[in-house]
Amino acid sequence: MVDDEEGLREFLAEALEDDGHSAQKAADGMEAAALLKERAFDLMITDLRMPGQMDGISLLRRAKEEQPGMEVIVLTAFGSVETAVEAMKLGAFDYLQKPISSPAELRLLTSRALEHKRLVTHETRTARDAPPTPPLSYGDPAMEPVVDALRKVASTNATVLLTGESGTGKEIAARTLHEWGQRSGGPFVAVNCAAMSETLIESELFGHEKGAFTGATAARPGRIELANGGTLFLDEIAELKPALQVKLLRVLQERQYERVGGTRTIDADVRWIAATNRDLNGMLKEGSFREDLYHRIAVFPIHLPPLRERRGDILPLAESILKRIGDDLGRREITLAEDAQQLLVSSDWPGNVRELSNSLERAAILAGQRKIGAEHLTTSRGSMPSRKSGGKTLAELEREAIEEALKEVGGNRRMAAERLGIGLRTLYDKLKRRNQDGREGPVA
Repeated sequence: MVDDEEGLREFLAEALEDDGHSAQKAADGMEAAALLKERAFDLMITDLRMPGQMDGISLLRRAKEEQPGMEVIVLTAFGSVETAVEAMKLGAFDYLQKPISSPAELRLLTSRALEHKRLVTHETRTARDAPPTPPLSYGDPAMEPVVDALRKVASTNATVLLTGESGTGKEIAARTLHEWGQRSGGPFVAVNCAAMSETLIESELFGHEKGAFTGATAARPGRIELANGGTLFLDEIAELKPALQVKLLRVLQERQYERVGGTRTIDADVRWIAATNRDLNGMLKEGSFREDLYHRIAVFPIHLPPLRERRGDILPLAESILKRIGDDLGRREITLAEDAQQLLVSSDWPGNVRELSNSLERAAILAGQRKIGAEHLTTSRGSMPSRKSGGKTLAELEREAIEEALKEVGGNRRMAAERLGIGLRTLYDKLKRRNQDGREGPVA
């Protein structure tokens, strides 16, 4: 608690100590700076205007240098809100206007700041402890334009749209872009827009205030807030419902938003990356995806080619996957026989990297301590998806795979989509195209 008014310092300390916190008091900026050198703090509450050599803004700068993970709330008198806004641009969490209306107001803002610190610390630790991002490419010429485009856009803050079939590595591309960019020191937060219900994803993205809806027993920051200073990756963005598309458009345009049930405006200081495996141009024509939102997210589009168009990556990628599988299975080395290598490269892999990984894991288990041979390479669909399989086209193989998956799960489309490694909406689109071709659709 940093304030030159003794009565206010005592009020702040007493209000928060009654709430279970431990508080240290300082009469001016220099005294506070000395305390920052002595020990670590979770939160600093400081007045902006104080006598002496160090005012609140100077103290804030010093605090962010000494303890960058500490949250800061600034106190400002009526009429000095512009200075408080300047403080927030320098990294302050929020501000309180004096005179403070009640201890409850102070405690609420303090709990929000400490919750934000806890969640950001968790995200940072998770990112630090996570394994290194796998290579985006293993040298296939088809990936050279992709790598070149990512390098060029990484140094900017432009919004990037990653397109490509399911399993082509769009999240790996997003993480690579984050690591190569100016925000690599900040958090990388990923949101799968297809994995949550319409009501849940709004709360997940924007956060919510206490009492905003049934079950909201405490205020919670959203993913946008957690990604502050870093990158927010919106995977499967095409799955967002129209109402949420409108809200997301506003954030992209104004770089500001409010939590669900809240009125306080929060700045969105994030790098935006979106991804989809769907045809957004087709969705624009249908009216199921907003054109204005499309233009906001597609500032810099990058298409990731499927594995069948980058066969030079298949074997190096397989070796990398097998190393991970070997670690999981406690086997030092898992190798591929020559016939297995030939089959891997000759296969079309409609499920791309995800399907390749699943097939290799099954093969490693079936092979035991032996080399993986062609006889061990099967998929959840049975036979390998090879372009040499009886001269069948990729479309024919895809239809057979869908029919087989639906048959295995008794016609349950959601389970079939999971088995195929694709989104439910993608499966519906494929079934719709099949019906339009004059063929009877599989079981509903």
